[in-house]
Amino acid sequence: MSDRRLVDTNILVYAYDRAEPEKQQQAIALLDQLVQHDLGALTTQILAEFFVTVTRKLAAPLSPADAYTRIEHLLVAWMVYETSGLVVLEAARGVRDYQLSFWDAQIWATARLYQLPVVLSEDFSSGSSLEGVRFVNPFDPAFQLDDWF
Repeated sequence: MSDRRLVDTNILVYAYDRAEPEKQQQAIALLDQLVQHDLGALTTQILAEFFVTVTRKLAAPLSPADAYTRIEHLLVAWMVYETSGLVVLEAARGVRDYQLSFWDAQIWATARLYQLPVVLSEDFSSGSSLEGVRFVNPFDPAFQLDDWF
């Protein structure tokens, strides 16, 4: 089992979202610590969602060229897990058995299959666990960054 923490798209996006300054500051601090301690993990799905969101959905979007550069940097600094056929199949099981949305199920499936014990996201019920994968919302008032490093 890995000590890495899988970071969901929303955490990455908040680091670039000037419309949410408090969450932006929290996301940057978390991401910096994950890189410093070499504990962060991403997936190809997360990188794709990041590109679409920061170029199309932010009030002050990044240009495609800037988003491309950010992804280049993420690929160098972070462990990136591929979305495989087995991940898709496991995600379908997560939808079938646990009624997860497909995209959330794919995040869970990646964490489960690659034995990543923690998913950092605001999209899941914070503190919940599913087949050995724990979901933690770093924007929850009870979250203490120092407790994770």
